[in-house]
Formats: sequence, C-alpha cells, structure tokens
Amino acid sequence: MKRFILAAASSALAMLGLASPATAFWEYGHQTVAQIAYANVTPKTKAAIRRLLAQQALLETPECPAGTIEEASVWADCIKPLKTADGKSRFGFAYSWHYQNADVCAPFDLTPACKDGDCVSAQIDRDVTLLRDRATAPKDRVQALAFLIHFVGDLHQPLHAGDRHDKGGNDVKADYGIYGPARFNLHSVWDGPLAERAISTPPSLVRRYPAAERAKIGAGTVVDWSRESWDASHTAYAAALGGDACGAVPARVKMDDATIAKMVPVSREEIRRGGIRLAKLLDKALG
Repeated sequence: MKRFILAAASSALAMLGLASPATAFWEYGHQTVAQIAYANVTPKTKAAIRRLLAQQALLETPECPAGTIEEASVWADCIKPLKTADGKSRFGFAYSWHYQNADVCAPFDLTPACKDGDCVSAQIDRDVTLLRDRATAPKDRVQALAFLIHFVGDLHQPLHAGDRHDKGGNDVKADYGIYGPARFNLHSVWDGPLAERAISTPPSLVRRYPAAERAKIGAGTVVDWSRESWDASHTAYAAALGGDACGAVPARVKMDDATIAKMVPVSREEIRRGGIRLAKLLDKALG
C-alpha cells in the first residue's frame, strides 16, 4: 500500500485557494497518535523517550529529524527516499513494514499478509522486543523507537490493515466531497482530508484518558488490534462502495458529504485507539 504525500491533490487544492491536505495523516495523523501516547505514558517512560530521542544523531538521517516524539512519528516515512552513496535505497528493506494486506473479502488471516514478518503488526512486536532488551545497541534502540511510534499509527489507518488486492485502496480512484479535481484515491482520502477532518473535529483527541478507558482500549494483542483495524477497513470499503465492501468498484468512487460524516467517527476512534495503545507499548518497552 503505497503511502504518498498527495502532491497532485495538494497542487489542485492550491490552485483552488484551499488548504492543502498534504500534511494530514502523513504528518497530522501520526503526530496526533504520538501526542496522545505521550499524554498517557508514565513520567518514567516520558524520560526514557526523551533520552533515546536525544541520540537521534545515531540514525545518521539529518534530513529526517527524530528529536521529539512528533518528529519520530513521521521519521519512517521521511527516510523512504534516502539513498546510499551508490544510489541504492537505504531503507528499502522496511517498505513493506508499514502495512499488511489482509483481504477484506475473506476471513481474517494475517498469515499470507505477514510472510517472514514483513508486515506492520510483526514489526511492532519486534520493535517492542528490541526496546525492552537493554543489550540492544543504542542505534538500534533509537531506530526501534522511531519505527514503533510510526508503525502503531500505520496499523490504525484502516487501509494499512486491509485491502481488496488494490494496494489498500490506492488503485481505487475517489472524489472527496466537492474536491473531484484533486484526483484522490480511496487510500489518500483516509490518509489525508478525512484524517484531517477527524482530528480537527472537537473535542481534542490529545488528552490524558481515564485509567479504565486506557485499560479497555489497550487490552489484547497486536493481532487483536490488527483484526479491529481490518474490521475498520471493511467499513471504509463498504461506505465507499454503497454498502458492500466486496461489491463492484466503479471507475471513480464518490465520497459525498453524508458518507464523509459517517466515516469521521471511525477515523477518530482509530486514531484514539492508536495513541492509547502506543502508550501501552511504550510503557511496556521503556517503563
């Protein structure tokens, strides 16, 4: 599921004089998940996060800072285009770690989607293990922290958790409200303007949640959370395709205002879950 920064959409909206959604989920969503997490971890965990991120120079990615939890939340996307001196991708090995293509039109099954651990849920578990092991090399611990912060956000973007053999909706052209000329696809709608609207809808998602609520949302395993996000992807496809997630895909999906309004609470809940669950994992790994 290719993540991209909606360059074409941004240009079209800019010509219309509208605010660009380019920093919506790509930055806004990940940063919000990270901010929720930081508001809900223990003071000891906060101190550990600060100590690790203060060593960001070990990552050797000055183009992609990771000195704060907000910066770290988008580091894993920022590094994608970085090259070695001979022109090879520095981080190409991590490209498939951002998603898992679990078929929404078949029973939930992560096995084919996570072959050899090359999927987001497997990497979340791996990063927690690396962080918990104090024998892990300092550079690897800093990198694991940055990856973990980002990947928990990715897992809770529904179209990173399920698809219809269409790269998580990247192959499904879509209009968003009146913004047909922006040339969105279904994935970028959830990455971009829908996430932006969901996060900016009051009340703020960034706050300290009651202990009982944190315990309820944080219950279960990463696989359990994967299933929930997969369920949300089913909802996303169904809303876009007139009620049937496995129905025929038109040449262009039209996300009208009523459909968008129904999806805002789904996006908000996924982002809230992502932040609270990231807090749980950070406390487990560093607290």
